[in-house]
Amino acid sequence: RLAGQDVQRGTFSHRHAILNHTETNEPYYNLAHIDEKQGKFSIYNSLLSENAALGFEFGYAMASPDSLTIWEAQFGDFANGAQLVVDQFISCSETKWQRMSGLVLLLPHGYEGQGPEHSSARLERFLQLSAAYNMQVVNITTPANFFHALRRQLAWPFRKPLIVMSPKSLLRHPKVLSPIKDFTKGGFKEVLDDDFATKKTAKKILLCTGKLYYELLEKQQKDQRKDIAIVRLEQLYPFPEKQLQQLLQTYNKKAKHVWIQEEPINMGAWSFLSHRFKQGELEPIARKAGASPATGFQKVHTKEQQELIDKAFA
Repeated sequence: RLAGQDVQRGTFSHRHAILNHTETNEPYYNLAHIDEKQGKFSIYNSLLSENAALGFEFGYAMASPDSLTIWEAQFGDFANGAQLVVDQFISCSETKWQRMSGLVLLLPHGYEGQGPEHSSARLERFLQLSAAYNMQVVNITTPANFFHALRRQLAWPFRKPLIVMSPKSLLRHPKVLSPIKDFTKGGFKEVLDDDFATKKTAKKILLCTGKLYYELLEKQQKDQRKDIAIVRLEQLYPFPEKQLQQLLQTYNKKAKHVWIQEEPINMGAWSFLSHRFKQGELEPIARKAGASPATGFQKVHTKEQQELIDKAFA
């Protein structure tokens, strides 16, 4: 079950889950006809009343725990209007009322130069609410990993809310592909390693999450920087400390560890990550602190983004 603003077509014209006959206007649901034995597929465009819409989907997910129930915001910041539901119910229902929920939130997130309201899903708010294994917060970079994140929602013998910082530009990015074997074998990977850098001589390890990875990758490949590795945190909470430390131990012990994010330093994941490392163990690269999530000027955005990438590879 998928509901939200413009989900049938997809806000970024990427889904086209329903086709309408030009003469009869009869709808045809593509995803409802993949296999004769498949489960029921439902998709609903909702009103721009996020608080009411998300509240309903939260209730639906609790009433039907064996369904994959998804609410998608048209832009990540639209979750602002549903903050009451997130704060009072989704993040704490298990603690308050001993009731599990497997509700999935797809919140478009990524700095594309579209302005304050279309850049941030307020990742920092969800991380601030994360404790006692109450929910999952992810920012995924590959199709297969996204598939496994959704699959495990129902494969698990328990239910936890899944908060997805969803991509925008990655929907059409030529490098965002996964071979079939990655879907049929293995499972969700909380941390993804760099297969280009030289581990034993790397002088810097860039830790990042989400769509920024591909911009860093482009710079790394273009300049043939085998001395700088890029490690992706696909899952931010529960924080994959064991997986990350095991991976970092395979690198040069003298390598500098850097966290790089698109968001201003007072937003994004930095505050969440900073107290999970010893002082001086992880250096941040981010936009300067701001009252707004992003600039409203395309030229300023492009300049800021390039400065982040240049600093990462300096």
